[in-house]
Amino acid sequence: MKKIWFLLITMLFAVVLVACGESEEGSAEEADENNTEETEDNTGGETENQEEETSNKEIETLSIGFVPSREPEEIITATEPLKDLLKTEMETLGYDIGEVDITVGTNYEAVGEALSAGTTDIGLIPGGTYVLYDDGAEVVLTSTRAGLNNDSDSAKDWNDNKPTEASDEQVTYYRALMIAGPSDKGQELAEKVNSGEELTFDDVNSATWAVMSSSSPAGYIYPALWLKDNYDKTITDLDNVVQSDSYGSAFARLAAGEIDVMVTYADARRDNEETWESEFGREASIWDETNVIGVTPGIYNDTISVSKNSDKMDDDLKAAIQQAFLNISETEEGKEVISIYNHEGYQKAEDSDYDNERQAQEMVQSLN
Repeated sequence: MKKIWFLLITMLFAVVLVACGESEEGSAEEADENNTEETEDNTGGETENQEEETSNKEIETLSIGFVPSREPEEIITATEPLKDLLKTEMETLGYDIGEVDITVGTNYEAVGEALSAGTTDIGLIPGGTYVLYDDGAEVVLTSTRAGLNNDSDSAKDWNDNKPTEASDEQVTYYRALMIAGPSDKGQELAEKVNSGEELTFDDVNSATWAVMSSSSPAGYIYPALWLKDNYDKTITDLDNVVQSDSYGSAFARLAAGEIDVMVTYADARRDNEETWESEFGREASIWDETNVIGVTPGIYNDTISVSKNSDKMDDDLKAAIQQAFLNISETEEGKEVISIYNHEGYQKAEDSDYDNERQAQEMVQSLN
């Protein structure tokens, strides 16, 4: 009987051990399967997230239009590095740009029209051009630039403090100047101003003037307001006016004595100081041979505007362009590129910033 009981207990114990072993093995296999599934799920999730993080939107071409405030070839050469700078910044902001196309408009209006038509995506245009074409363009940035040691509204003050130099202060406005050249008539007008005499309309009307296109703030609009404020006249009332395609060509005409007075931004003579003698053939410096005969109130700075009608433009792209130019302006290479327009930086802009410019435009339109 003892042997029989011993055998039964041994068999029972073996059955229990086998059952426990199978249970543990099943649990281990189930755990392995669960772990494998979790690993696969996590790996798949990470892959999807990585794809989302690295997937930039592709844009074949991003086009930029510049107004011809300097010689077009000079602008094209100076802004060539902008292509790679913009591609790099846009890539970090979620956009892969295949090509950046840079052009210089034949005049200010051409760039405004291209923005309105949607054939140009980005335009570096003055405030005056912007408000004329704001039905198809939207401002995103306003340029800042170094102030000048001269900021008086008195022409004589500018002549007494030549040469004009940059200051450390960053400003969001500039002035337009009426500059008389080395011609006999130009010197005659300058002499009256520097002696403290007030110029009459007959004085200014006896000179030959060079102006820019009608949407140029410094090259037309604000000089027209200066004539209105001082003589109740405007540019169309002057007997002898020629239109220049750039300030550079206007300075060339001034140096050659083909015109007596030109209108330009303050102080464009700093940008033409070398060419005055080297290319324009003058023997004396530009500071000795030119004088300011009129100064306008402050003009709000140039814009970077985007097209409302470009088929690729949306709020995300607009925000990326805005941030990209802000970033570019903070680099040394970027500062060198934007200096072609005397820009030293940018700040975010609102359409309402240019309400005064609209009033100026309305006044000019009513005068014409």
